Amino acid sequence: MTNSDFDAYRPPQPERKRRRRRAAGEVRRTGAGDGSREQPMVDDIQFDSYYGRPIVKAPPWKAPIALYLFVGGIAGASSLIAAGADATERPTMARNARLTALGAVLVGTGALIEDLGRPERFLHMMRVFKPSSPMSVGTWILSTFATASGVAAAGEIDSLLDEKLPLGPLRGVLQAVDGPAGAVSSALGAPLATYTAVLLGDTAVPTWSGARHGLAFVFGSSATMAASGAQLLLTPTAETGPARALAVAGVVGDLVGMHYTKSQMHPLEAEPLEEGEPGRLLKISEGLAIAGGIGALLGGRNRVVAAASGAALLAASALTRFGVLNAGLESVKDPRRVVEPQKARLEERRKAGVTDDSITTAG
Repeated sequence: MTNSDFDAYRPPQPERKRRRRRAAGEVRRTGAGDGSREQPMVDDIQFDSYYGRPIVKAPPWKAPIALYLFVGGIAGASSLIAAGADATERPTMARNARLTALGAVLVGTGALIEDLGRPERFLHMMRVFKPSSPMSVGTWILSTFATASGVAAAGEIDSLLDEKLPLGPLRGVLQAVDGPAGAVSSALGAPLATYTAVLLGDTAVPTWSGARHGLAFVFGSSATMAASGAQLLLTPTAETGPARALAVAGVVGDLVGMHYTKSQMHPLEAEPLEEGEPGRLLKISEGLAIAGGIGALLGGRNRVVAAASGAALLAASALTRFGVLNAGLESVKDPRRVVEPQKARLEERRKAGVTDDSITTAG
């Protein structure tokens, strides 16, 4: 018997008994001949995967990616709040939103590079632009957004410091491009806040794939309530009227979107979103979102209540991203969550009469 590296994946095998050699002329007895003494050829089959390995390999995404999902949403939605604050002449909220967007996108870029392992891998991702790849498109959205947000925030910082930065002739250039840079960052705000949902839904991970029809709405609503919560925390209440309204809208969208998304999923795909550690995180997130939304609606004009509501909304958004990420990683551990939803979808296509394509054949 030989051994190889692959033997480490095989379960331990019981020692085989040696066969007794029949004597010359001895006839092998197989029973009475009527089938009454036949033994089953195999034991009862248990639903399991090959050698106990997962059918679908989960991506090696950990806490840095969950952080990136969270702060990316804050950055994108904050740029939209900054544009709205500019349009309604709320300079303090516009400045705070631009600085929040820049800080969040810098943290998110750092978390993404940390997950990649080597910084140069991020640069390698920008060598090509592949429209069919959510990751490639997302990398370019992130890079362009970060550049535009940096330019827009630089103008706010220079103004905040009474133009004491040693910019020289560059100050005129910065003032000239400040408006266009803000417009670019606000235009890319919604894609930045939601493209990660498309990225997760494009994988073969059961829970993420099953949630692909509603996850972008959940992430967009979650980003809205987080960015609004940041302004309730940072900006005086005299300017936060629109942020309070957005916070309430974000909470409603987050709750309705999550329940709608789960209703469109196979029960086994939705199971990790409701059970275990991911389910616990999402339940806490729901409670914090409701508390933060009520506080913003009823007590948002009080500075203390507004700050507490903003902190609750930020925490709720973070727990939503961590919960969804961990639910997907948990879903690949049970082979039933991979196979049974596929079989159910196949049966639905057959009942609908789709039997002539490369996916469905006649039953």
